[in-house]
Amino acid sequence: MEGRRMKLMRVGPAGAERPVLHADGRHYDLSGLTPDIDGDFFASGGPDRVRAARDLPELDITGLRIGPPVARPGVVLCVGQNYAAHAAESGVAPPETPIVFYKAPNTVVGPYDEVLVPRGATATDWEVELAVVIGRRARYLESPAQSPAHIAGYLAANDVSERDFQLRDSGGQWSKGKSCETFQPLGPWLVTPDEIADVQDLGLRSWVNGEPRQDSRTGDMVFDVAYLIWHLSQYMVLDPGDVINTGTPQGVALSGRFPYLRPGDVVEVEVDGLGRQRVTMTAA
Repeated sequence: MEGRRMKLMRVGPAGAERPVLHADGRHYDLSGLTPDIDGDFFASGGPDRVRAARDLPELDITGLRIGPPVARPGVVLCVGQNYAAHAAESGVAPPETPIVFYKAPNTVVGPYDEVLVPRGATATDWEVELAVVIGRRARYLESPAQSPAHIAGYLAANDVSERDFQLRDSGGQWSKGKSCETFQPLGPWLVTPDEIADVQDLGLRSWVNGEPRQDSRTGDMVFDVAYLIWHLSQYMVLDPGDVINTGTPQGVALSGRFPYLRPGDVVEVEVDGLGRQRVTMTAA
């Protein structure tokens, strides 16, 4: 597969996904190279093995579920208010240091799965985000210049949020409104860093029921990707397969400009080069 543009996927029923390579409009079964696309795959040089592989069996994925491109990560880390315009619509100044919170790893679902509106929820919101997958353990990096060597790839993400749980019922922390089941759709594929010319110049967009909501670029980040990975490594160890949500731009329901989500709504999010998701909101 050397020289081909590569997208890594996981295809099949939840909990039984098969690792797949999407290249040149075709799909190839990676089961002979790795049991899954997970932390072990990245830590052991999995992407390089895929590039070097020859005669991979072709796979027809027609009608099959597309799962999240990364198996359940050890941690999902999120960065809040990391777009200047989003901070402004939230009524706060851009942060002077990254705001970081955790999201439960079992929130991760596929890009076309149902997303459940929690019982008692009144303010469920969408957030298109660029997500980063760690490929090599990052611990006390010396500078942001070391960060790119620790990135396995990039994903489109939707950091679904329940604002009342997050802000009104939070007790000062955000995780109640972020860790509801199915609140982390990922995919449809993971793109390796060499496929992205400039990660700080990607468009991000979202739609609800076909109506535009967010439309921005990663250049509006307060803290760029390299800085975030370096910064986080000063406080915690980032392991292969970990996922980092890097923040959302303006255009969410929290702004007061749009209604919150209800069962039956269809949410789409897209990041340049990383594909487009389409999930349907369903009552828990």
